[in-house]
Amino acid sequence: MISEDQKRRVNLPLFNDKIAVGWPSPADDYVERSIDLNEYLVKNSAATYFLRAAGDSMINAGIHNDAILIVDRSIEPTDGKIVIASVDGSYTCKRLQLYPKPRLIAENIKYPPIKIDKKEDFEIIGVVLAAINQF
Repeated sequence: MISEDQKRRVNLPLFNDKIAVGWPSPADDYVERSIDLNEYLVKNSAATYFLRAAGDSMINAGIHNDAILIVDRSIEPTDGKIVIASVDGSYTCKRLQLYPKPRLIAENIKYPPIKIDKKEDFEIIGVVLAAINQF
């Protein structure tokens, strides 16, 4: 019997050659294999969810306004990871800095760091695995 999850999966071609983002390079028309985006982007489906980014505070990390963020709440939030956090009841996406003092760092110099104070209502909701930007 085929599960509903298997019925919805779509395998797309993955070409063997990497694409030049600087100067153009001749490319082969060789398909290495097909790729299932669920398999590639989602490691733990029970703990994974999607969010839509708003704003430009993470632009230098490649997260653009309106990007779809793939977030996994089962991954340990370690120093340097991009996380989704709740600070005083508001949600934000920032890079986690644990040393020398814990804070959330924007990837845009227009935004100051957010200090993580034990007095504040603070919780890390999940770790961002990837961002999908549409052009």
